[in-house]
Amino acid sequence: MTAFILVSGTFTGAYVWKETAARLTAAGAEAHAVTLAGLGERRAAAGPGTDLETHIADVLAAIDAVGADRDLVLVGHDYGIHPVLGAADRRAGRIERIVYVDAGMPMDGLPALAAVPDQALRDQLTRLAEQGGEAATGLLPAPTGAAEWQRWGSTAGVADRALEELTRLAAPQPLATLLQPLRLTGAVAAVPTSAVLCSGNGAGIELVQNMVNLGHPALQAFVDPRVSFFELPTGHWPMLSTPAALADALLAAAAGEGHRLSAAGAELPPHLRPFPLDVPDVPRERTGNVDLYVPGTTGDEPLPAVLFVHGGPVPADARPTPRDWPMYAGYARLAAGKGVVSAVLDHRLHDLADYPLAERDVTAAVDLLRRDPRVDADRIALWFFSGGGPLSAPWLGAPPVWLRCLAATYPVMAPLPNWGFGESRFRPVDAVRAAGDLPIVLTRVGLEMAEIAATVEEFLAEARDCGAEVEVVDVPNGHHGFETRDPGEESREAVQSALHSVLAHLWA
Repeated sequence: MTAFILVSGTFTGAYVWKETAARLTAAGAEAHAVTLAGLGERRAAAGPGTDLETHIADVLAAIDAVGADRDLVLVGHDYGIHPVLGAADRRAGRIERIVYVDAGMPMDGLPALAAVPDQALRDQLTRLAEQGGEAATGLLPAPTGAAEWQRWGSTAGVADRALEELTRLAAPQPLATLLQPLRLTGAVAAVPTSAVLCSGNGAGIELVQNMVNLGHPALQAFVDPRVSFFELPTGHWPMLSTPAALADALLAAAAGEGHRLSAAGAELPPHLRPFPLDVPDVPRERTGNVDLYVPGTTGDEPLPAVLFVHGGPVPADARPTPRDWPMYAGYARLAAGKGVVSAVLDHRLHDLADYPLAERDVTAAVDLLRRDPRVDADRIALWFFSGGGPLSAPWLGAPPVWLRCLAATYPVMAPLPNWGFGESRFRPVDAVRAAGDLPIVLTRVGLEMAEIAATVEEFLAEARDCGAEVEVVDVPNGHHGFETRDPGEESREAVQSALHSVLAHLWA
């Protein structure tokens, strides 16, 4: 028989697992929901010494209380994965599988603080950790309403009544549980794992596979055949929003089922496949992190220009870098063949915290482009792709007179919930209100990842509301990265249609 030990995240206790545990029990399994010291009905158990080690001891006690004849599966939601891993590392031979439920990737030597999604909150807690003493051993107040819960993860799918109960029962989190580093011997690495991803919180299986394809070092462990994935179309609290689906996923994980990721390099990744259109062999001029493509005959008059801004995050050590990917070079050569100067830059979006750095890189590339004597500084278009979409917000929010068009292809138009951006300025869905009559050309794919598609629809709804000028180029059968992933006639027509519109605005 399988026995599940269920460990919840910050501020919560065993009560959040009530419906999921009941369904596991009804399926013939055992379900043991753990309330960690200081939380739930154990609020009074918190003291100055309550830290991550205290919670690891709680999980160890739960493991030791389960009969040795049971197949033991540890389940950690959010922060709960930290004490789960700490305990599993000390009882590795006893554990059949660990299941991450919309949780981060704890690593030896790092505190749970590193996985706090809200960047502003993370910075605040980091300062407390640096102060030490009483400042680092107090209590973090529990959320008092829906807006505050959103700082810890999307509440999509959670009924109002359940959210009210979550708030009513929430307890302050002992700060030391978030600040004490997790210590692992490495024994836990031998335990098979599964992950239940909640796409409504910002990460689904396809997105993770794309990140693996880009070579993110921390994600290469995900291609181990002992690692499986499940995806639920809900927010960060599946035990409250979709308890039956979560129970089904846990039972399937315990049986060794689930989706397996492909290793990077197993085949040519989509972003390195050929561009779907024949393009002229326009030579490039490399200046720093910018590649320029200039038409062969520019004449005496300066030409309009378009800057292509790649997505991300892309690992800093990824090779080739985006400006050498066939897709971006293909777009640039295609545009140059139509008589405009085009440019592709490698910006520094290597991590979610790098958007300000990437923003500076885009601004510098624009300045470089506009200073070039072959470029008409008053006729510039900016074209953003994928995770580069948030970088369009500053230009939408205050479009300069020389910006003749802004294009976005399968873009992220609002930071995903698990990015922890809060009230970030990198929100095109907000910035579009100030776009005025700036022409916007948006390429939308019909087979988009749900978490990204939601941001595009939110952007388009906001654009309609404020009367922004948006032309949508649809690719009904296209995936994210359709140019090299779906290289058919529909894709070729979409690329040409979007480029035609951008160039028309540049020449107007």
